[in-house]
Amino acid sequence: MKLSAPEALLPKHRLEGFTCGEPALDEWLPRRTRANTTAESPGLRQGRYTRSIMSAWSSIAGPLLFAHRGASVERPENTLPAFELGLELGADVLELDVHPSRDGVFVVLHDATGSRMCGVERALSDCDWSEIAGWDAGFGFIDRDGQRSMAGRGIHPSRFDDVLDALPGALFNVDVKDAREPELRKLLALLRARGAEPRVLLTSFLAEVLGSVRRLGYAGPLGLSQRDVVRLVFTPAFVTRRFPFAGSRAQIPTRSGPLDLTRPGLLDKCRALGLALDYWVINEPEEARLLLQRGADGIITDDTRALVQVFASAPQTSAWRARHARVETA
Repeated sequence: MKLSAPEALLPKHRLEGFTCGEPALDEWLPRRTRANTTAESPGLRQGRYTRSIMSAWSSIAGPLLFAHRGASVERPENTLPAFELGLELGADVLELDVHPSRDGVFVVLHDATGSRMCGVERALSDCDWSEIAGWDAGFGFIDRDGQRSMAGRGIHPSRFDDVLDALPGALFNVDVKDAREPELRKLLALLRARGAEPRVLLTSFLAEVLGSVRRLGYAGPLGLSQRDVVRLVFTPAFVTRRFPFAGSRAQIPTRSGPLDLTRPGLLDKCRALGLALDYWVINEPEEARLLLQRGADGIITDDTRALVQVFASAPQTSAWRARHARVETA
């Protein structure tokens, strides 16, 4: 049977939280064809990155523990104190979000405005970094007692390049928010300049953003977009094998409306396609245990401290325990 990439092959389904549109042609092309039709960096064409770039992610044995916006139950989300605590507690990967400012600086914040986390009713895209740098990133943190205990304590938003420099050994899962191609060029340039591509997985809900990242020749690992996830869930496996995904990790909630996304068939499908499957946002230890039993490759959590206790004892996480073993001193 001869396969092509007609729109009829893409199911017209919607997942709650995931929107499916028609795929760009390069998303349907087999990798060999796609390589001949997209602009890639010289390093990619010459094969310089093929072995080393993927090693930081592919060589670490799962399941992986992701600190969602850092240890965000205990520190203001997406701040350096949250990232440092996440690593100290035992996270394998730091998940964070970036937005470009008006002057092209990638700012580590989840929202497009400073309202929720900084108490500033301003869009990041309307502000230069010099203004954003003075915002109070501790304002939006609500502790377990319901108090704004981190407000006014000198915690400010971070530049993504500063976070990379401050934590040179960390793995990052970076959710790129709405960014245009000139801004994405700057993002890839700062990663290349630091040799950070091997440890930074770029992902985005937006297929357009990931499409641009691929066309610009990013040599590091990629996640799947919302559109990719819908195709993964609803498209028959024989089609997805013929038109493979460019990314290596799918990151999804456990449910979308009535649809159970933890069912064994989806996990098996990911295994057959060579995709890792991570679940967000999991803060209950028993839910994390169940997902590990079902074969999850990663758990993304706000409550790193609570989930570390699961990883310290679950049968599936012996590799994590070996990685994070602490030497006892007398």
